[in-house]
Amino acid sequence: MLPTPLTTPAALHRAEAQWPDRPAIVDEQWAEPVRLTWSEFAGRVRRFAAGLVGLGVRPGDRVAVWAPNSHHWPVAALGTHYAGAVLVPLNTRYTVSEASDIVDRSGARIVVASGVFAGIDRLTEVLASPIAEGRTVIGVPLEEPVTADGAVAWDEFMDVSDEAADATRALADAVTGEDLSDILFTSGTTGAPKGVLAEHRQTIAGSHAWGANGALTEDDRYLMVNPFFHTFGYKAGILPCVLFGTAMLPLAVYSPTEACKLVSKERATVFPGAPTIFQTVLDDPNRGDYDLSSLRLIVTGATIVPVVLIERLQSDLGVETVVTAYGQTETSGFITTCRPDDDAVTVATTCGRAFDGMEVKLSEQGEVLTRGAMVMRGYLDNPEATAETIDADGWLHTGDIGTLDERGNLTITDRLKDMYICGGFNVYPAEVEQTLSRVPGVTEVAVIGVPDERLGEVGKAFVTTLPDTTVTVDDVLAHAREHLANFKVPRTVEFVDAFPRNASGKILKREMT
Repeated sequence: MLPTPLTTPAALHRAEAQWPDRPAIVDEQWAEPVRLTWSEFAGRVRRFAAGLVGLGVRPGDRVAVWAPNSHHWPVAALGTHYAGAVLVPLNTRYTVSEASDIVDRSGARIVVASGVFAGIDRLTEVLASPIAEGRTVIGVPLEEPVTADGAVAWDEFMDVSDEAADATRALADAVTGEDLSDILFTSGTTGAPKGVLAEHRQTIAGSHAWGANGALTEDDRYLMVNPFFHTFGYKAGILPCVLFGTAMLPLAVYSPTEACKLVSKERATVFPGAPTIFQTVLDDPNRGDYDLSSLRLIVTGATIVPVVLIERLQSDLGVETVVTAYGQTETSGFITTCRPDDDAVTVATTCGRAFDGMEVKLSEQGEVLTRGAMVMRGYLDNPEATAETIDADGWLHTGDIGTLDERGNLTITDRLKDMYICGGFNVYPAEVEQTLSRVPGVTEVAVIGVPDERLGEVGKAFVTTLPDTTVTVDDVLAHAREHLANFKVPRTVEFVDAFPRNASGKILKREMT
């Protein structure tokens, strides 16, 4: 095998040289099924890069992608990198106002948005919003062709000459490991989303370590239910496939039946996802109708993993390897991982040991600290937050409390921050609280995460109001749905007369249930 590359364009060059005729992506969810070899996939990436160059995109410019899992997403992501530009993934659950804020702050010049899909037309929403002002919008055809005025249709955008496509190789070769690969936004304790600046070398280091731990090869076929906008779907999904020649099998809308169907039809071997994903597969009454014997590797994490779930995945599905992992956007998603030979209890009760290239230790307060190859450059336009998160010795302060056993296995026991995880997505109460505080008549809000059988945790909002005002639960939830992605919207609202507080006046959330 050729040496491990330091950039995603170099990884793509190696993939097309080493596995030119092996399958790169199989996407038959749409009216026009797509099956691409690594050579064909690389060709489309170059055409996307040439399209960007034709629009005046230069190295270092930002390109935002707002679309579900389809073959278009990795083409756009790698095409952006190939042109020397920086990828800005947008959460498909964002509202237009949330997406607009991130597009503005990242300085994205190009926005790739999906057309009609599952009853939502993001493209039309974008074109009717401030996002489209002064920017080029590229429309992705999913359930029907793109015909919206004001957008460049995907096929039109990709219609470039062979000469223009080949000319982008010079741009790809000029990308270095120290160049930015992407800006992923993650909320902080202040409530304002922060842009995480990741370089190619940091991104590649994490993706390679993840793929190597799972022993990925060109014979594997990776079922992709994790959203591509998330590190789990992008840096632990698309990029490991490029690095190890593994075929991508994207699924835009998860259901246990569709997942089982795709595993059976395409003989998927690798299936990462949140614990709730696998619980639904195990409990699906139609599971027996599909042959799932091809599965060899399941990777999960993001929340508490019951030991019995690990045991059932091995016994009921016959999956030989189940591992859990722990990471943050600030580390490209990679800090610790279990190894394939760990027992079920270790996999279920710990987050494993540090990835190759990373170190982990605990502070005197028990906070998990990490440093190494995957740690971000810093936060976008926020040197103060960067300095607060990464200390002078290069240790990133995760904000999580944990323990380390004698083997170096990490167990997360608590959070210094109030963040909770809903359906695999991080939710930061400060952001939700700021939003709900704008409801007329509301004086103060405190949001906590409470246990939920299906999603792990969901939000519960405690609210105080002005005297002689009428604010209803529906008022609060309607405002939340208008301004927040659905995973951030609290599931319940409770009105209270006052909050429990400490001597300094800080709300004591631990006393609220």
